[in-house]
Amino acid sequence: MDIVKPEEVKNEHLNFVEEIVLNDLKDGKNGNKVQTRFPPEPNGYLHIGHAKAICIDFGIAKRYGGVCNLRFDDTNPSKEDTEYVDSIMEDIQWLGFKWNNVYYASDYFQQLWDFAVRLIKEGKAYIDEQKQEDILAQKGTPTQPGINSPYRDRPIEESLELFNKMNSGELEEGSMVLRAKIDMAHNNMLFRDPIIYRIVKTPHHRTGTTWKAYPMYDFAHGQSDYFEGVTHSLCTLEFVPHRPLYDLFIDWLKKGEDLNDNRPRQTEFNKLNLNYTLLSKRNLLTLVQEGMVSGWDDPRMPTICGYRRRGYTPESIRMFVDRIGYTKFDALNDMALMESAIREDLNRRATRVSAVLDPVKLVITNYPEDKVEELEAINNPEDPEAGSHKITFSRELWIEREDFMEDAPSKYFRLTPGREVRLKSAYIVLCTGCKKDAEGKVEEVYCEFIPNTKTGESDSSRKVKGTIHWVSTKHAIKAEVRLYDRLWSVENPRDELARLREEEGLSVVEAMQKMKNPNSLEIRTECYVESFLADTKPMDHYQFQRIGYFCTDKDSTADHLIFNRTVSLKDNWSKIKGKA
Repeated sequence: MDIVKPEEVKNEHLNFVEEIVLNDLKDGKNGNKVQTRFPPEPNGYLHIGHAKAICIDFGIAKRYGGVCNLRFDDTNPSKEDTEYVDSIMEDIQWLGFKWNNVYYASDYFQQLWDFAVRLIKEGKAYIDEQKQEDILAQKGTPTQPGINSPYRDRPIEESLELFNKMNSGELEEGSMVLRAKIDMAHNNMLFRDPIIYRIVKTPHHRTGTTWKAYPMYDFAHGQSDYFEGVTHSLCTLEFVPHRPLYDLFIDWLKKGEDLNDNRPRQTEFNKLNLNYTLLSKRNLLTLVQEGMVSGWDDPRMPTICGYRRRGYTPESIRMFVDRIGYTKFDALNDMALMESAIREDLNRRATRVSAVLDPVKLVITNYPEDKVEELEAINNPEDPEAGSHKITFSRELWIEREDFMEDAPSKYFRLTPGREVRLKSAYIVLCTGCKKDAEGKVEEVYCEFIPNTKTGESDSSRKVKGTIHWVSTKHAIKAEVRLYDRLWSVENPRDELARLREEEGLSVVEAMQKMKNPNSLEIRTECYVESFLADTKPMDHYQFQRIGYFCTDKDSTADHLIFNRTVSLKDNWSKIKGKA
């Protein structure tokens, strides 16, 4: 992406966030600089919703010659871990982005503490010893003003003394909090003396036991932006009500000076919501802890590492994010759009190979038993420079069981007695019959090959209506194939989860079990792939011809090949939905 100057930008292709940034640059705000940040809390793995935020945070900075920093908002040690820090860094890099600096909210604990002390001294904060439920009850409603805390007017020196005690370790969690003194009658509920510090005795993953009093998110977030020199704070729409509080704390931090410039400005955009998907970290953690998935990188998970293991590419995710765009209105996006992005990307890059997932033996009765041919197989018809590889042909082949029917309808154009089909990259064959076991299951299919019909030979243009794929039984490699599909069977699992809990009284786990798609994972262990895949490496991408796009799993070995289905060749879910 090339860096652009404000005067070079054509407005017709800008989203509203870019328009704001561009206008700020034209007005000379913040010294004509752009600085953004991606500020995840390290309390879980990143999901596809975070990818949208990453794309705009890093993309805006890059496009307008600015910088984007990575900041971990690590203000809640009871839920945070270095494991999540490491995974977040890996995911951002995998998506194709680079941060300028790495910061932590914990870097600013002393500055935030000093700011809180200043607010107490200025009469803008006080220690409240009430229980959490009492504070909540006094908040009032959107149409009814709140009630002042009995501690609201406690002496400044007393609040200062108690604030120090909050961090000494001698007080229990929940025994007291520090509240900002704003307005208990304000129409924005967040202004009704919000809690800005609480006691947490869990050791912090970076600072250990140095701190026992920790800032709340609303207090730490804007200040951290200011300390770092952030110019544009980009976040999702649920933070719209928080923006006035964000601005107020920065006004206080700046002591009322230079309020119109040299400060971060918050802009909100719509979340990425997907049908058939749950994105909340809390829900994802439940899935992992309850063993409903194999881990954070289970290919059915909407985590970035889950999509990576399933075979999604960073290019496809960025393409998808770009296509859904940034607006001021939340919407439920169709998973089909994301799947079309990965199909489009893999169609360009994936090597075409043959794999048989439900094998039945095909015997070519008029082909010599000891003859073997090395045939040419095109790697990718979309990429002439991708070349080709050899695929071994012999008398006995594995084909898909569904590619043969003894008594086929008229529009069935695969193998059936008396019909000709082409074997991909090989000969045209005529089906002559089959052999069944005692239960009537087909054991072998019989064909005769037609000479001179191999690709490139004199009769290769002979007209047939069907083409099927195959692998040689003597040369194919046995493999495990995992057929992943959508984890949930309902289009809007978030709303359905809430309904099941409210109307049917189910627990979160019970509701999840009821919504879970029973066909989200099918493991097939009796599959065969062509020998070309013997040297495959984890995360290699393939199109299994006529089946779908697959990638090599991270646990795959030379002795035990494992492939994950990334996506089918066609959108089967839309068809299913249309029939419902």
